[in-house]
Amino acid sequence: MTQQHSDDQAPAHILVVDDDPTNRYVLATTLERGGHRVTTAEDGTRALELLRTPEELPEIAIVDVRLPDMTGFEVCEHIKKNPATAAMPVINISASAISADDRTRGLYRGADAYLVEPIAPGELLATVTATLRYARARRRAELLAERLHLLNRATLAVYSATDANELIKATAEGAASVLRCDTAAFLHTPQGDALVAHTAGGQGSPATAETRVHPVPAPENRAEARTDADDGLPDPACLPVPLRDPARRHTVVGQTKSDRPPVVILVPADAIALDDDDDPLLHQLARASALALEALRSYSEEHALALTLQRSFLPENLPRTTRADLAVRYLPASERAEIGGDFYEAISTTSGLVVAVGDVAGHSLDAAMVMGQVRHALRAYAIEGHPPHVILSHLDHLLTSVEPGTAVTLCVVLIEYASDVLHIANAGHLPPLVRAPDGTAVYVEEHGPMLGLGLPHPPAHRVTAEPGSLLLLVTDGLIERRHIHLQQSLDSLAGVLARAPRLPEDVCDDLLDRLPPDGSDDIAIMAVHLNAPKPPGQR
Repeated sequence: MTQQHSDDQAPAHILVVDDDPTNRYVLATTLERGGHRVTTAEDGTRALELLRTPEELPEIAIVDVRLPDMTGFEVCEHIKKNPATAAMPVINISASAISADDRTRGLYRGADAYLVEPIAPGELLATVTATLRYARARRRAELLAERLHLLNRATLAVYSATDANELIKATAEGAASVLRCDTAAFLHTPQGDALVAHTAGGQGSPATAETRVHPVPAPENRAEARTDADDGLPDPACLPVPLRDPARRHTVVGQTKSDRPPVVILVPADAIALDDDDDPLLHQLARASALALEALRSYSEEHALALTLQRSFLPENLPRTTRADLAVRYLPASERAEIGGDFYEAISTTSGLVVAVGDVAGHSLDAAMVMGQVRHALRAYAIEGHPPHVILSHLDHLLTSVEPGTAVTLCVVLIEYASDVLHIANAGHLPPLVRAPDGTAVYVEEHGPMLGLGLPHPPAHRVTAEPGSLLLLVTDGLIERRHIHLQQSLDSLAGVLARAPRLPEDVCDDLLDRLPPDGSDDIAIMAVHLNAPKPPGQR
């Protein structure tokens, strides 16, 4: 702001207020010869009436102190009290009020300068130029401060975007709010799709503007697809009409690396007059949007990799046995949530069918890695023939030895082949739910501490379940909801299971229909329909 701006010497619209026609003529002629445009008023009342027209307010006012209806000091005070004209510079002039007290009083009551008549033409023009230079610099500083505030808000909105649609919408709206005109933005999503967003009808006002986001159709023949060398857009037809012609728009490109698709902001060239302050603001917003897009792209790639790794840890097939019919469902959290450590297992052993559902505390790639270790160790201990509570003890020792500080909840059930007995060992997990053939659903509440604490685990709890019963094991992502007590959620689950279909596959589908996921956590469901026991040696 210390450097002279190109607009500082530009002509201005000036209001001259003087009751003497000769003085008005001399002042107006001098100012017009200096390149300015002049509006005159013969008294304070007429001057204030002219200032009530907001369409074309003067940029500066020259007011005589001695007026027939009020003093020039009072006119100045009215100007400074009105928010619409408070920033307008006022130059008091007088041929009679020329004492030091008069000049002091005029400056104290709001005047920006005070000249004593007769005024030399050069002094008048120099005073006007100096006053305008200061006023214009102040207005530029205020406008820049406001735009920086709007840019800060726009940048926060851009960095808060959770997907490409929100990001491009925030970019277009941010540019529109900063520059007070309708704008457009273009980018490629992390998945490679092209999106365009543009504001319409609000001239940048969030209260009235409408922002439209729509995909750019991929060309049928990519080799023949048109490109716009000015900004890299695939086809100008994807833009609103005012922005299709490169000659009629201003284009700003934000890019983190030369090999990354850019974020492009488009502003109509005839809608605003871009100056030295506007262009850097647009580039800053485009750069922030490109960085936010890069973060979304990195998260998308990491999330996809972690999800693939997580799925590789889960069983590919369930064991087939006449003792039980099994069905499972595994739903990862939404793309916006981190991966979790939910898992399930089912394995046929010499002692019976071992089924388990567990959850590693936390949501991260580390949780998925721990989940893989726990699941593979669980399989090994089950194949060795250990009962459920011993499996939990071995897993607890494993965690405290190689993954100290990690907590895991896990419910392991051994279904005997030759009897109706279930051996249930629960390490801090949600209680398993057993539905009898008559539809009565009861939780098995007995449990021990979660894994990873180094605490002893009680013997497995024995439950007799007659043929036709259904055993349900779930993770908390199915039922836990904010602001709802866990016991209420458990009661809802029991009520849904009591009315659910008979077959395990149908049970899983019914649970997901009646208890729709909120996408904040992974979900694992295992439904086991128990058939009649088999003689020893048969499975």
